[in-house]
Amino acid sequence: MTAERRREPLSPSVIDLDERSREIFRRIVETYLDTGEPLGSRTLSRLLPMTLSPASVRNVMADLEALGLVFSPHTSAGRLPTQRGLRFFVDAMLEIGDLATEERDRIEAQIRTGGGGRTYEGLLTEASQMLSGLSRGAGMVITSTADLRLKHIEFVRLDQARALAVLVGSDGSVENRLVTLPPGLPSSALVEASNYMNAHIRGRTLSEAKSELERVSLAEQAELDEITRRLVETGLAVWSEAGDERPGTLIIHGRANLLGDLKAEEDIERIRLLFDDLEQKRDLIHLLGLAESGDGVRIFIGSENKLFSLSGSSLVVSPYRDTENHIVGVLGVIGPTRLNYARIVPVVDYTAKLIGRIVG
Repeated sequence: MTAERRREPLSPSVIDLDERSREIFRRIVETYLDTGEPLGSRTLSRLLPMTLSPASVRNVMADLEALGLVFSPHTSAGRLPTQRGLRFFVDAMLEIGDLATEERDRIEAQIRTGGGGRTYEGLLTEASQMLSGLSRGAGMVITSTADLRLKHIEFVRLDQARALAVLVGSDGSVENRLVTLPPGLPSSALVEASNYMNAHIRGRTLSEAKSELERVSLAEQAELDEITRRLVETGLAVWSEAGDERPGTLIIHGRANLLGDLKAEEDIERIRLLFDDLEQKRDLIHLLGLAESGDGVRIFIGSENKLFSLSGSSLVVSPYRDTENHIVGVLGVIGPTRLNYARIVPVVDYTAKLIGRIVG
């Protein structure tokens, strides 16, 4: 499994922490991820596998604070990890295992059996719900229609003047558009137009298919009569316009999970900002871009993710691909910075691969 972790450069003094400092830092982070609470020196001295007095622990904590890895939320309190500290922990100390066979089977059974009659949208909705249920965050799935790879198109006649253009994407999605037929169009022309388009559009995006059909039309004018050629142009125009209008689809489940650990007014404002971003569906294609810039799971903590930087949320995200290895969507978990990364990363990774297999 690949888990890419964006990082800021760490100083040699951080990288070269001795065993005692690393153990103390690890305990602070793990306590924060588990409870959200600061860890004090007296409690820490009892937890450590080595013998250290509270005073010695406080000295190490002061050194960690000087390195920017921890901070004290208020006087006489214990320490919490900073964003920089969480980044260091995720990059250098987080142990990410693989899922057990039984857990993989449970995830697959839930998605396949609960997937809305196995429709494409139903599968994605079930994946979003499952990710929410297995995390402290919100499960998220994003698909892009602008980058949709085409698999098949068919014209189905409704009456003398209208037909339904049925488009199947390589991700398994199916969409319909109403097309006005040229006067006097024989039924054979619908089949001819479908066959002609399918010969040139498979595996291409809408914009690529449009360019390809424009390129070959001059060289292959004899293949299509005038009426059929008009149908081809009309059908492609309908789909191109639809793709421009729909930059992406967002499915979110588990927003209520993000309200569970609010302790202060600033936490409420953080979540309000996050909800606003999600409701407005801002910069969805940016999230697709995050996934496209690397294989496997990517982890963004706080302000590292500019999309939700104001809300200070973390994002664990992975692309899913079609059978030709094209990225057709992104899924993952949004939540507070104290997500259970060790648990969530393998779940997101496996779910992305599973969805890719099902829709491919």
